[in-house]
Amino acid sequence: MRNTWDFYSTERIVFGNGAIGQLDSILQRLKAKNILLVTDPGIKNAGIVDRISSLLEHANYETVIYDQVVPEPPVDSAMDCYEFAKSQMDIDAVIGLGGGSSIDMAKIVALLVAHGGHPLDYYGGENQVPGPIAPLVAIPTTAGTGSEVTSVAVLTDVENNLKVGISDNYLRPTVALLDPELTLGLPAYVTACSGIDALSHAIEAYTAKPSAYIQAEGNILFQGSIPISDALAYRAIELIAKNLPIAVQQGSNLEARSNMLMGSLLAGMSFSNAGTAAAHALAYPIGGLVKSPHGEVTGLLLPYVMEYNAAVETEKMVRISQAFYVNSDGLSDKEAALAASKAVLTLLGEIGLPTKLTEIGIKEEDIPEIAEKTLQIDRLIRNNPRMPTQHSLEELLRKAL
Repeated sequence: MRNTWDFYSTERIVFGNGAIGQLDSILQRLKAKNILLVTDPGIKNAGIVDRISSLLEHANYETVIYDQVVPEPPVDSAMDCYEFAKSQMDIDAVIGLGGGSSIDMAKIVALLVAHGGHPLDYYGGENQVPGPIAPLVAIPTTAGTGSEVTSVAVLTDVENNLKVGISDNYLRPTVALLDPELTLGLPAYVTACSGIDALSHAIEAYTAKPSAYIQAEGNILFQGSIPISDALAYRAIELIAKNLPIAVQQGSNLEARSNMLMGSLLAGMSFSNAGTAAAHALAYPIGGLVKSPHGEVTGLLLPYVMEYNAAVETEKMVRISQAFYVNSDGLSDKEAALAASKAVLTLLGEIGLPTKLTEIGIKEEDIPEIAEKTLQIDRLIRNNPRMPTQHSLEELLRKAL
């Protein structure tokens, strides 16, 4: 039994419409003048890079822009970004602008600026980063990953067709700068995929096995459900349940966009301490078989995992159904718990995302291998409130098929 828990987050969070105007004062506090801006072509084409770079230019910062980040970036691209920046100037601070991939890339480059080497030098278990990374400002343009406050950066090892996660509390950005106005141009499909990913983070963190009963030794990052993560996760669930359909259907609704960005932030703060569980564990091997975005896969799996866990985590599932305004009059606790998974299934339909694995290309014959690989992802599986087995995961997957 684990007797203690701890809680980590980003040093500073700045949130609100027009918050990007505080970038200069943030960088002044970091005593930074030579800035590397890491982003992707989509953000550049949307005009957001020009907006940020003009702010930096007006305030007389020397700025190098790397705008070639791709989704699920390969390990080699992080080295390319680092070498490109190093050849231009001595970097004082890094800005990650965009979705999770751009912010994760910025984390890796800030790590290399501080400690050198190669990204794979820091892979192979948690807590491999030797000390603080270079000052990092994370500016999300999607409401989904929560990467602006998390301790993880994910790259793709192309040679081994494997996602490589570097996990350490030193990777948390120095400042998370969240401006809902930057999310207004997000397409409906991207809004849906990123939003359902944030909901998956919140629900899996909220329903994770209590920290005291996590079977792992030493200092672990994903430590199970704790009181602070529970409070953050539940508020995130309330915000996302209410605002995700509006943000998808009314992309210019700034109030819904703001509430989604807040929901994503709170979910990120929660799951980066409590951890995620079976839906995310299942999504990794499935992601190796299909081209669907990570959020789409975790969102599809989420209601089936909730149904699977309902008998063990009944009380919290009942509260989730309340967050979705399910009328539980006349329902038993078990029925109200199961109603939570049905509410998420309904939400997927409302935002136009798939609800069956066949819709994204998974076949019956893939199921045993998916279950087998999922059980090997111990840091997520140990978090699940119901202990999965090969047989029970195969049953779950056939329901989702």
